[in-house]
Amino acid sequence: MDIHSENTSWMWGVSLIVLTVTIHVTGVVSLALAMIRIRLRLQVRHLGLLYVMPTVIGVIAVIGLLLTVLHMMEAAIWATSYLWLGAFDSSSNAILFSLGSMTTVVAPGLVLPRPRQVMGVLEAANGALLFGISTAYIFGVMQVYWPLLHPRDRLPTEK
Repeated sequence: MDIHSENTSWMWGVSLIVLTVTIHVTGVVSLALAMIRIRLRLQVRHLGLLYVMPTVIGVIAVIGLLLTVLHMMEAAIWATSYLWLGAFDSSSNAILFSLGSMTTVVAPGLVLPRPRQVMGVLEAANGALLFGISTAYIFGVMQVYWPLLHPRDRLPTEK
């Protein structure tokens, strides 16, 4: 591999990492702001467990779905870059490779051309980072919502 191709792959890979992390964090912060409003409404209303439990389950499910959409968008950005750079000749191969790299599973039978292989490794590192951010966010949301599932924690304390 010549130095120009390697530098170009590094430049593309690092640029895509910055872009996708920015998109992901923007999405997570937006979700966090919406979740704060929902939690405050649940706390103020002092609702029973039969109402709070399905709401908390729904909130976590919606977060999971929206984070999945974010991951799909970010994989599509990488796939589009592979197509634009001529690394793959079909969008289905590009997205399959991208999803495989991002999840660190690897798509069987698909390999980037030698000058672009560093991008696949950088995408795997990017995927680990993005999934780590998602996991930490879901964990944080569950910690914030968990007290709402305990009746003694939901009721105002008597003095």
